[in-house]
Amino acid sequence: MHLAEDTRQRPARLDVGIIGPGRVGSAMGMALERAGHRVVAASAVSEPSRDRLAARLPDARLLEPVEVVGAADLVLLTVPDDALGPLVRGLVDTGAAVGGTLIAHTSGSHGYGILSAATAAGALPLALHPVMTFTGRDEDISRLTTCSFGVTAPERLRPIAEALVVEMGGEPVWIAEEHRTLYHAALAGGANHLVTLVAESAGLLSAAGVDDPGRMLGPLLGAALDNALRLGVDGLSGPVLRGDAETVACHISELREVSPESVPSYVALARLTADRALAAGLLKPDDAARLLDVLQA
Repeated sequence: MHLAEDTRQRPARLDVGIIGPGRVGSAMGMALERAGHRVVAASAVSEPSRDRLAARLPDARLLEPVEVVGAADLVLLTVPDDALGPLVRGLVDTGAAVGGTLIAHTSGSHGYGILSAATAAGALPLALHPVMTFTGRDEDISRLTTCSFGVTAPERLRPIAEALVVEMGGEPVWIAEEHRTLYHAALAGGANHLVTLVAESAGLLSAAGVDDPGRMLGPLLGAALDNALRLGVDGLSGPVLRGDAETVACHISELREVSPESVPSYVALARLTADRALAAGLLKPDDAARLLDVLQA
């Protein structure tokens, strides 16, 4: 059952194929099955992916990628970003029956343009990016029901794309094709760099003799995140906001001794914090000038 005839309707029950059923693909496959769709086939190369497929989607047949496309109404391409374009071109070049088939990828950085080779062959392209981190554990499934999805598709396919997200329990958020890179940079900077910052803070606390850095950081960082999401820049606190240039200078000096590799990121983020606080009227110009002198390091 292909869907080229009427893309305006809510998607019917679909036979789903997954190419690359890793953490994301297997979780989305389970979510689609819970919504009444059926994962009928998958292509998995690595042993962990095969194990995950057997555990999460035991009824799916293990097939070659071209065969997965032929067996499905909706094909999920859940492969690394850099592999997506070559995969799509390879499917088309090897004669995969993409005509009338919904082809959806989960990459954050790409819209539906990356699927152009398949689109030219008659496929119906969708970009469905779950805004969530995946660990391969059972909580991945429940987290899908609380997260947003960045959705990009041709306008005529928008209702289908959004309906699929809603069926998985997510919230569709429309992202214009030309804004996908900016959208993804924002998410990667917020989530991935947050992990690095927290790990760095925990390491420095350990160096300072704190036995359980996580316990100390948890309440502080939880409150800071809540403030940032509710208040934006108005949620700032700390020495930069107060204009305590001497304290910041001491931080930099100590970091040079204990963790010199962290100095550039500390300085860059302190500068950005000072700029944002100054622009918002939270930091006095004279205090900002003293801070920026210190942050020339």
